[in-house]
Amino acid sequence: MIPPVAAPAFLADAGWGGGELHPLAGDASFRRYFRVVLDKERAVLMDAPPPHEDPRPFIAMAEYLGAVGLSAPRILHRDLAQGLLLIEDFGDVRMRETVDADLSTEMETYAGVVDVLVKLHQHAPPPALTPQSVAIFLDEVGLFPEWYCPTVGLSVDEAGYRTAWQAVLAPVMDALETPVTVLRDYHAENIMLVEGGTGTARYGVLDFQDALAGHPAYDLVSMLEDARRDVTPAVERAMLARYIAATGSGPEFETAYWVLGAQRNTRILGLFPRLWKRDSKPHYRKFQPRMWGLLERDLAHPALVPVKGWFDANVPPEKRAAFWAEFL
Repeated sequence: MIPPVAAPAFLADAGWGGGELHPLAGDASFRRYFRVVLDKERAVLMDAPPPHEDPRPFIAMAEYLGAVGLSAPRILHRDLAQGLLLIEDFGDVRMRETVDADLSTEMETYAGVVDVLVKLHQHAPPPALTPQSVAIFLDEVGLFPEWYCPTVGLSVDEAGYRTAWQAVLAPVMDALETPVTVLRDYHAENIMLVEGGTGTARYGVLDFQDALAGHPAYDLVSMLEDARRDVTPAVERAMLARYIAATGSGPEFETAYWVLGAQRNTRILGLFPRLWKRDSKPHYRKFQPRMWGLLERDLAHPALVPVKGWFDANVPPEKRAAFWAEFL
């Protein structure tokens, strides 16, 4: 977490010359973040180094979210050639730790982030967003046979795997009439509780540069089947009902919720071994038992019978959550 060489000149050009840089938590990408402190002012320096990262999708989505009345960091200064952004600092009060410290706030806080999605889905997505599709979903779940299975020593029926997923995903996407903006990494560690914010403005949204135009159930299940935090079943049921009531979604929405939850959780089960093996980030192993618990719940839904059948035939119990217990 050494600041980029170009940071001092960039900050000086932004009017933040002499600001102190303090490392902030990174994420699963090549991006790095530093808090900039200048007298009593604070901002965040994002280092998105080319060619690994392109900050333009982040900028476009931040401006779009602000335009529709949601809280995303304002862009204070930019240098696209060097991949440097100076953005608004939402502070240190993150949803994850706040709710964990006082579980009596869980229902209210999750209601707020569901309301953010309701508000977001009232607006057409930006025209430049790539449409979510069955092909994209199939590529994503391809991480499971590519990375998960070799890691645990499995040889599996890859053709049958793709056929099973095609059978459950195609009806969901065929039934989608109006795509919405899908942030794709919407969970409790990417929400800051903004001081002085009220209503949906209280919830500062981060990490949305990979947004697509797609299914409204995707971000909801991302939040409620969180890879890093256990959400109580009562909260999940209440928030699913809250979204459906607010949007007038029909019964097909709940089916999509479980199907897309299974798709997302399977993708993550494959992604975390890649982060461990390829990117030297072994701490992601500890999340795998939770991911299996979530996937097992999803697979119990009748719409997922083909995928459940594949898992039952190809992935024995000892290669599921039990394999990862030592890393908890």
